Amino acid sequence: MAALPVEILLGVYLGLLTGIIPALLSGSLGFLFKYFTGVTLPGLGVVVLAVAFAGISGGLLGLIDPTVSRSPRLTAALIVVMMLSLYGHSQGDKLGATLPRRFSLRKLQRRTLSADAVDFVGGIGEVTVEPSGPITDLEGYPPLPADLRETLQSGSWRLPADLPLSELETRLADRLRTEYDLADVTVEIDARGTARIAAAPPTSSLSRRIPYGHRAVSVSALVPTGLARGDRVRVLTDEGSVEGTLISARSDPKRASPAVESGDPVADGGTAAPTAPATTGAPTTDGGEGRVTVAVPRADSDLLLRADRGRIVVCSRGTRREYELLSLLRRAGKRIRRVQVGDGPLAGTTLGAASVRETHGVAILAIKHADDDESGGRRWGRRRRRPTGDGTRRWEFSPRGDARIDAGDELFVVGTRDALNAFEEVVG
Repeated sequence: MAALPVEILLGVYLGLLTGIIPALLSGSLGFLFKYFTGVTLPGLGVVVLAVAFAGISGGLLGLIDPTVSRSPRLTAALIVVMMLSLYGHSQGDKLGATLPRRFSLRKLQRRTLSADAVDFVGGIGEVTVEPSGPITDLEGYPPLPADLRETLQSGSWRLPADLPLSELETRLADRLRTEYDLADVTVEIDARGTARIAAAPPTSSLSRRIPYGHRAVSVSALVPTGLARGDRVRVLTDEGSVEGTLISARSDPKRASPAVESGDPVADGGTAAPTAPATTGAPTTDGGEGRVTVAVPRADSDLLLRADRGRIVVCSRGTRREYELLSLLRRAGKRIRRVQVGDGPLAGTTLGAASVRETHGVAILAIKHADDDESGGRRWGRRRRRPTGDGTRRWEFSPRGDARIDAGDELFVVGTRDALNAFEEVVG
């Protein structure tokens, strides 16, 4: 018989040789048991099964060489087999606990940005989207003006980098439509962060801003400085006052102070004072005599039409409560996220039946229901949804327990980051 160290080394060699397949078997059993049942398979049972399986191959070696069963190498080989089986079992159990249990083709087909296009500012990933080619025109619309086309061509926009490309395209299109009053715009963003943009020029920009049942009336008045479109103003006349929304305004600051001579301002030393750099932002008035166009209710429009002149009083909007709410939620460690409902277990159920708050620890603030044209005529409650007909979606704020969730709906959810990640996996 060989020396004891040699016997131990031979036992380790035999254990590694015969314990690879039992370790793979232990890992597979641990993964399958944890993945489908959520319960950890007992380690003792896994060790017994692995040793029994290793004995099948080791028994043949014992029949050929009976001295193996009476040597220390057998004990060393058994210890190595048990250690390998326990390690394989723990790794399989860990994989079964972390692997997502539900997959969807929608998530697999998500396109994301390349890592080279992402810039990290303060730990937050951002991407600068720039046009990759000329700004093209949309079929069926007039061509873009030359100045607007040049502005879009030289523009760049900062967007969050943790969103799929489809969401980035939607956000950029909404931003361009809002900033430049475009009638329509389509955006295609590739993995490098460059965009192909096709846009249509603004059409009937004034009439689109007038609410239903209102009329736009222009009045001459002394226009305050800094007045912007969308401000709430009150027009005072000799016959009364009318409150409405400002649509457009134009003023001439030179007419407001006739004592000031025209020309460049001159400093005390006789040299021209430096001119302040131009600032970019929302269009505002410079103050002075001018005209304003206000959207007022139809019944109050005659009062402004009879007036030759009015006085403008800007109404206060007060504090934006939505910003205060977001600040309070962030202080409490909560976040708001938009989640798309897929073909998961929540599709076709109600909020009360799903017990979203108790089960997942999140609260749903609003539901953006898919249109009937997109959802194939799904039902909401007992009544069929009324189609909007224009491709828009119906909103439901502060939904109750009987609110129905269907595939294709968008949920605006509030909760902690971990709870939102878990809820998104279940919903998708």
